[in-house]
Amino acid sequence: MRLQGKTAIVTGGASGFGEGIVRKFIAEGARVMIADINLDAAKALAEETGGIAQHVDVSNAQSVHDMAHAAFVAFDTLDILVNNAGITHLPMPMEDVTEEEFDRVMAVNDKSVFLTAKYIVPHMKANKSGAILNVASTAGVSPRPRLSWYNASKGWMITATKAMAVELAPEGVRVNAINPVAGETPLLQSFMGEDTPEIRAKFISTIPLGRFSTPEDMANAALFLCSDEASMITGVAMEVDGGRCI
Repeated sequence: MRLQGKTAIVTGGASGFGEGIVRKFIAEGARVMIADINLDAAKALAEETGGIAQHVDVSNAQSVHDMAHAAFVAFDTLDILVNNAGITHLPMPMEDVTEEEFDRVMAVNDKSVFLTAKYIVPHMKANKSGAILNVASTAGVSPRPRLSWYNASKGWMITATKAMAVELAPEGVRVNAINPVAGETPLLQSFMGEDTPEIRAKFISTIPLGRFSTPEDMANAALFLCSDEASMITGVAMEVDGGRCI
């Protein structure tokens, strides 16, 4: 029960890595808001796990404001924020990505971190405590070709993590990131372009441990970084990648 008595929001919490983090946090004693654009999926997971479902579009200021307000009403105080919601464009030459696709990737992956900070950081500063975890990617460290703007969005997130960490450290708030390698999530096919045994084998060949990551892998790392066991760790972008970035 390493999160006993803690409260948390996990964005994009209804599927993929987010679902893994939600399940782990609840199993370890936390009360968790499952915030997702797919409210039906969030409700289904909440019913199964005992979490709280909340609709959110993380790229929309009013929606993020409403999510934060709902969390403060439900929990009174918020200890943990996991910025997990993310999207990608399909693999293609950088110049072929449309402006609309570019704007959407940056809004969901990056603007969301700005918006959650805007509405949640003041609460954590007032409490002189809190842990924020940004789910970035190995793409922000070791970019894959044909995913240029997705790569860039995750590089932004890693830099934002470090900037937030150094600014918020005197306020008692820690900010870290995890960098997953490609995993068995709804985004996997988008990264690959198409899901075939040959393309899967090509992706896995770039991972020294020889497998995709799993939601449980991310959940274990997230649990540590958001727990009091990591009380001296801030500004870290932990690679959970089977050795891909070596």
